[in-house]
Amino acid sequence: MAVDRLLPTDEAYDLIALTRDFADKRLAPVADEYEKAEKYPEGLFAEMGEAGLLGLPYPVEWDGGGQPYEVYLQVLEELGARWAAVAVAVSVHGLACHPLFNFGTEEQKQQWLPDLLNGRIIGAYSLSEPQAGSDAAALTCKATAVEGGYRVNGAKAWITHGGIADVYNVFVRTGEGSKGISCLLVPRDSDGLTFGRPEEKMGLHAVPTTSATYDDALISDERLLGAEGEGLTIAFSALDSGRLGIAAVATGLAQAALDAAVDYAQERTAFGRKIIDHQGLSFLLADMAAAVDSARATYLDAARRRDAGRPYSRAAATAKLVATDAAMKVTTDAVQVLGGYGYTRDFRVERYMREAKITQIFEGTNQIQRLVIGRSLATR
Repeated sequence: MAVDRLLPTDEAYDLIALTRDFADKRLAPVADEYEKAEKYPEGLFAEMGEAGLLGLPYPVEWDGGGQPYEVYLQVLEELGARWAAVAVAVSVHGLACHPLFNFGTEEQKQQWLPDLLNGRIIGAYSLSEPQAGSDAAALTCKATAVEGGYRVNGAKAWITHGGIADVYNVFVRTGEGSKGISCLLVPRDSDGLTFGRPEEKMGLHAVPTTSATYDDALISDERLLGAEGEGLTIAFSALDSGRLGIAAVATGLAQAALDAAVDYAQERTAFGRKIIDHQGLSFLLADMAAAVDSARATYLDAARRRDAGRPYSRAAATAKLVATDAAMKVTTDAVQVLGGYGYTRDFRVERYMREAKITQIFEGTNQIQRLVIGRSLATR
């Protein structure tokens, strides 16, 4: 069911129509097959780049789409409703462009940003480590300054698009404490960089998540984004935007589950009536719809604050918390609506339920979102 959207411009309506057409033709027909086979969709991201879907919230002069965040997020939602793994990777790609656009020099942006925004190269984000997930300041992957650059040693974990993306925002320790972390834009083919085998995940099977090991990898100093010691500032700035991306994808996932449940409830009969006509089930569906609508409204509020140049860190944390919790509940309830069929792989709702779980974990767990919100209350 197409969502009745309120968009700011005629151009935005055209963009949503283009996105739906692309997603219905290129994502929805193959998502089940590729997820089941855990097969990467070769060439798909190049197509999305050609369609202009990878750099939407960045300026036109850098080959971006020049769209406000509220429109970009609704594009992500449409993608997420067809294929969550691809939508997450698109969101991460957008997240990976943030450090370069906001902290890179003019020379760095001229060299790499257009290729990222038009999809000729794909970006990824590499912050977490095996022992440093929520506590980003505890990372230990170290970059030692040498003539012409840095020698990097250590390990990174949970990299979406790991081993496939062309460049990685890698956060490394260049000094002591929280002020001793810096950001490097690392090419995939760097000597001394190797990627682990893809993690065996509960969901999002078509796009790999891997670890990375740096063994005395030499990274040119021209790839330092921002100044030494600005790494956590860069990381957290990017994560505010990234959390909104995940909120939008989660909302799309929840919408897809709701649509599947409603379609089933209109076809299935029990006790002589369609099951949607039984009040107990219609109330469950109504709660699911309210949760989806609330998730969408919450992420759009945060996006509009971002577009207006207003503080939005708390709003982003709230959106990520509300939307991903909603996705988990709505997908679980969709399985319940379908009953035994919902527990089988013959219907997509079991996949939606598995995929929803990770949205509560990455880009900061929902416990971290509560911490962000709580701290904002304590300092107002």
